Amino acid sequence: MRGSVTVHINAPADRVWLLISDVTQIGRFSPETFEAEWLDGATGATAGARFRGHVKRNEKGPVYWTECTVVACEPMRKFAFEVSSRPFGLPIAPRNTVQLTWSYVLEEAGGGTAVTESFELTRTLPMRLYWALLGWIRGPRIERDMRRTLQAIKTVVES
Repeated sequence: MRGSVTVHINAPADRVWLLISDVTQIGRFSPETFEAEWLDGATGATAGARFRGHVKRNEKGPVYWTECTVVACEPMRKFAFEVSSRPFGLPIAPRNTVQLTWSYVLEEAGGGTAVTESFELTRTLPMRLYWALLGWIRGPRIERDMRRTLQAIKTVVES
C-alpha cells in the first residue's frame, strides 16, 4: 500500500524545491493531477496549508477534486501532504480520515539532487480492500506516473 521512485536531477535542491513545493505548478508535470490551487488564503507551502487538486484518474477519468493538507514543509529537504477528501462525496473512508500521503524528499547526491516521490495509503479497511483488489494494477501505474512527474521536473530544472 505504498511505493516510491527516485530520480537524480543535475541541479541544486533549491531549484528543484521551487517546483515541487508550488502545487500550482503540478499540472505542468503530473500525468493525473492537471491543476491545483491553494485554499483558505494560502499562497505557498507551509505546514498546515491546504490546497485542492483537480485529478483525471489514469489520464482518462473520472475527473474530481481532492482536498489536501501540507504535513511536512522543510525547504530543500521534504514536502509532504495528506489527501483527506472523499472523491465525489463517496464514503470510502470516515470523514476527515487521511486516505493517502504523498511526499517528496530531496537529498544532495552526485553534484545534484536525488528526489524521491512516494505515496502511502492509510491502512483503513476500505483502503486495504481497494489495494487487495486493484493494487496490482494501480500500484505500478502510480509508480510509472511518479517517474513521469519527476522526469518532467528534471527536464525543466536541467534546461
